[in-house]
Amino acid sequence: MPRRKAYEAKIDYLQILDENGKFDARLGKDTLSDEQVIDAYEQMWICRELDETAFKLQRSGRMGTYPQNKGQEAAAVGSALAMTKGQDWLVPCYRENAALFMHGLPMHYILLHWMGDERGNQIPEGVNQTPLSIPIGTHMLHATGIAWATKLRKEKDKAVITYFGDGATSEGDFHGAMNFASTLKVPVVFFCQNNEWAISVPRHEQMNSPTVAQKAIAYEMPTIRVDGNDLFAVYKAVKDARDRAVEGGGPSFIEAVTYRLGDHTTADDARRYRDQKELDAWLEKDPLIRTRKFLESKDLWSEKQQKKLGERAKKIVSEVVKTAEGIAEPSTNDIFDYTFAELCDDLKTQRDTMRTNSLGQHPEQAGLRNQAERV
Repeated sequence: MPRRKAYEAKIDYLQILDENGKFDARLGKDTLSDEQVIDAYEQMWICRELDETAFKLQRSGRMGTYPQNKGQEAAAVGSALAMTKGQDWLVPCYRENAALFMHGLPMHYILLHWMGDERGNQIPEGVNQTPLSIPIGTHMLHATGIAWATKLRKEKDKAVITYFGDGATSEGDFHGAMNFASTLKVPVVFFCQNNEWAISVPRHEQMNSPTVAQKAIAYEMPTIRVDGNDLFAVYKAVKDARDRAVEGGGPSFIEAVTYRLGDHTTADDARRYRDQKELDAWLEKDPLIRTRKFLESKDLWSEKQQKKLGERAKKIVSEVVKTAEGIAEPSTNDIFDYTFAELCDDLKTQRDTMRTNSLGQHPEQAGLRNQAERV
């Protein structure tokens, strides 16, 4: 029998706005309006200001370990613009702050989370988001499950987007989520922020594939690679994927090529494993810089506007920090009251005494024990 080709595939790469702020009008047609780009730029700048302040909070001992979003803001903002607020679900990792804020999460919740206050994970009613996911890759299964639920309920025009890094695609949970999503044809967008580093392990050492996007081919899932620092390309890719999802076309995979300009977290020192020349090269591709260049090229931005934005961002972040640090101390009763719908008598006793042993709950028994010891 002659040898025949069993399968063939290709992966497109999309860039609409390059690092110099040059815009491809043909590819960028019908994407974002000038007003949307201005608003997106402001959102990215405010998120960057929060990032810098959070770093200082950690260094001064006012907050725990924090992972900066610096350098990846366009991926978060562009994708958030493409999803429908109050309708779609966002299932994040921990570098999508701007997207969460744009879809209704109060900004101080992020600081509460990293301050170790569980109230930062208590998503407000009506905000379709899950809490930040620290374990790598586990939340993608949740995203597939939420998408499956929307399909079973026949909820029209509703999709889910889940965010993760390149390192998460080396986890088994990623493949489980992708397989279920593809097989069940659920409305979920898998959005990989490929920042080239799984903490200190470079992408080429943790996987043998030249792109992350090609992993989706195994699941017969539409896939594309985009410039993750390009606001327009991210928006278009996610918008197309969402449209496909709500029309019954099933899941999609997007690889957004970006870079973290800071350390993995404040507990990391990237200078120990990352070449400074590499960092310098990516600094030139900063999404904030290229977006501003685009706005300036169209006479939509000025130094006066920049100064005003800087002042507004500092004021907003200052209020956010004040709110987070000024929140009332939590009650130990919360451990019980937010876990159980109704408390039985034994649990009520545990809550009121904060003890589980008999002596702690009934201190009057102390005399009996002492008497037994004397006999």
